[in-house]
Amino acid sequence: MGAKLVAISAAVTLTVLVVAWLGDQTGATLYGLPLMAAMALGVFAVQWVGLTHARLFETEHYFDLVGSLTYVTVTIFAIQQAVDFGLRQQLIAGAVVIWAVRLGPFLFMRIKKAGEDQRFRKIKLSTPRFLLTWTLQGTWVFITAGAALGAIMTPNSNALEPLFFVGALLWVCGFAIEVVADRQKSAFKANPENEGKFINTGIWARSQHPNYFGEIVLWAGVAVMALPSLSGSALIFLISPIFVALLLTRISGVPLLRKTAAARWGDDPNYQAHLKNTPVLIPRLF
Repeated sequence: MGAKLVAISAAVTLTVLVVAWLGDQTGATLYGLPLMAAMALGVFAVQWVGLTHARLFETEHYFDLVGSLTYVTVTIFAIQQAVDFGLRQQLIAGAVVIWAVRLGPFLFMRIKKAGEDQRFRKIKLSTPRFLLTWTLQGTWVFITAGAALGAIMTPNSNALEPLFFVGALLWVCGFAIEVVADRQKSAFKANPENEGKFINTGIWARSQHPNYFGEIVLWAGVAVMALPSLSGSALIFLISPIFVALLLTRISGVPLLRKTAAARWGDDPNYQAHLKNTPVLIPRLF
């Protein structure tokens, strides 16, 4: 099993490097690699350094923080490579950095307060499983930010199109939903009266996972903002919001939370009613 997980990690890394190479429209190289591929490799390198520390101390506390810091670092690197860092590029870079700076510390403090991230109880005890988890985080960082990185490094001094403003509006809406959802859940958990209960108030009464919905919408917004700057094979980076949606709804988000929730409240009639009457992702309006 261990060898299989290592092989999967290698295959995932190679796949991302190929995507980065195909989508590179900079024409530049770094250490003999196309610039985007070199950036992707750098993203993975940061995760593997984080893995080394996490494995030595058998801790997952810095996992999300390292991921967010990687977003900021790779975005700053893209800014440094940009030929034209005008308003378009500034807004796209700002959208990524603002999101990462908000989310990383929030998740870090939440885990520090809880004492652990339950997802990692078994994972952190196995080096191959931990390797795959950190490698998938590198995949998440680069593929999700790919459209933004490509747009930041592509010269485009044209006036901002209506499409760009549509993307910006999507980002604002998604970011706002995610922030509101996170704050409401934090406040709910901080109330001793809610000990052992599931949240079904506020925006959480309209969606089982409103924070994930906001995440998907904001990255869709980034992709739309980046679209006018991407062409040819670089359009491959528009898989960003699709990748985020699949990751959150099929792999690491909703499935894991549902499994944990079923173990805690599976026999609770109120929880079953919540599952039946509340949309999984897209908030109901009424």
